[in-house]
Amino acid sequence: MARLALLSVSNKTGIIDLARSLVEEFDFDLISSGGTAQALKDAGLPVTKVADYTGSPEILGGRVKTLHPRIHGGILARRDVPEDITDLENNQIRPIDLVVVNLYPFEETIAKPGVTLLEAVEQIDIGGPAMLRASSKNFAHLAVLCDPAQYDEYLQELRQNNGVASLEFRQKAALKGFSHTASYDQAIASYLSEAQQYTFSGTQLQSLRYGENPHQPATWYQTGTTPTGWAAATKLQGKELSYNNLVDLEAARRIIAEFTDTPAATIIKHTNPCGTALGSTISEAYQKAFNADSTSAFGGIVALNRPIDAATASELTKTFLECVVAPSCDAEAQEILAKKSNVRVLTLADLSSGPQDTVKAIAGGFLVQTSDDIIADTSQWQVVTERQPTESELAELLFAWKVCKHVKSNAIVVTSDRTTLGVGAGQMNRVGSVKIALEQAGEKAKGATLASDGFFPFDDSVKTAAAAGITAVVQPGGSLRDKDSIKAANELGLLMVLTGVRHFLH
Repeated sequence: MARLALLSVSNKTGIIDLARSLVEEFDFDLISSGGTAQALKDAGLPVTKVADYTGSPEILGGRVKTLHPRIHGGILARRDVPEDITDLENNQIRPIDLVVVNLYPFEETIAKPGVTLLEAVEQIDIGGPAMLRASSKNFAHLAVLCDPAQYDEYLQELRQNNGVASLEFRQKAALKGFSHTASYDQAIASYLSEAQQYTFSGTQLQSLRYGENPHQPATWYQTGTTPTGWAAATKLQGKELSYNNLVDLEAARRIIAEFTDTPAATIIKHTNPCGTALGSTISEAYQKAFNADSTSAFGGIVALNRPIDAATASELTKTFLECVVAPSCDAEAQEILAKKSNVRVLTLADLSSGPQDTVKAIAGGFLVQTSDDIIADTSQWQVVTERQPTESELAELLFAWKVCKHVKSNAIVVTSDRTTLGVGAGQMNRVGSVKIALEQAGEKAKGATLASDGFFPFDDSVKTAAAAGITAVVQPGGSLRDKDSIKAANELGLLMVLTGVRHFLH
């Protein structure tokens, strides 16, 4: 008797080609439900509808299609248990050798603007997860596929093993099935919980060489069923990405996402920017960012918000870099970068989209907060000094503020000409960060702008900044002693703007 395959998919990518190979190469009979059956029939393939096979019609508007003993008996039967085989024979149930199922697009549905609860609930699959779990449980006797990317591998298994998928493949496919249902249920639970419960899951992409240090094992996981973010990036060249590479790349992405209208470049070391700049071209932006702190740029992570062209590629090869990421890279630039084969070059078309939440593990649990993705609005800023900003000064203040948002607290950033001159990051007191940033800026601090991620509780930092030549300061305000800092700024002829928004980054 021919083997039996059950095909019931929401995502029909590749299903016709798979079904044709199953029928023509391996003599499978096909049963299918709903739209999948119609698609196979339209392609001229012989298929039996599930309703005809079970003798039970689809009911409740399609909510019940595959929940039937002839389906689940065929999936769950153990071929090496005589009692199971007897049950199949007594109930005229054929054993099912292959289950191909993927689920209703719940995550895609809830991502749409204005989706209602009713619309979301109707995209909660019932029969699909039941078949996935049943067939994954019984991997010893059948194969289950839940991702179109598995189809070719499965067919190769059949071709190489006399028409039978190996146990190793079936077990790996079962794990993917359970991971798929776990991720699916997690998305539903998160949507319905209204913050009473927070769960997350991921599919392993790869084991990393190690974590932050060689003695720490590490693994990279993808969230969701569709690759996004770094899971969707293309690596054009270079070694495998490390744990620290990925952490720094994400820090670089967050900064570069702040700038969309103008070519921008940032260079990251240990999640902090050592140089960030805007330019008339992406090559100019990178050169300005590199020159901001060429010493720290050595071994850095570079993010660009424009495609890599030949001129930029030539500049990138002049120093050792760990990683470079941009929306794309033209052919000539790739040829130039290939001369530095060790540098990891990635393309990620969407550098602006990041996670909605940030999660941090603590003993006995974890903390969740929404990402700090608030967009700076200068119309809401308050000029608190006698001196008012010019249009150019306001643009510089905005640039400095955007960069400062992504520097570890206590954060101080000194800028001029839309370029960082000095960065004070992660110090235990703000005065220390001010001194580091000003020392790094040196003489270039004269006429420059200073941004602080938190308020100044005393006027000492304002006086230190003025003594170094700073002429404009942007900070959130909110201290009981704001008046002292404002008074000092007025006395020293500084411009000071309060944003009303704090950007601590711990």
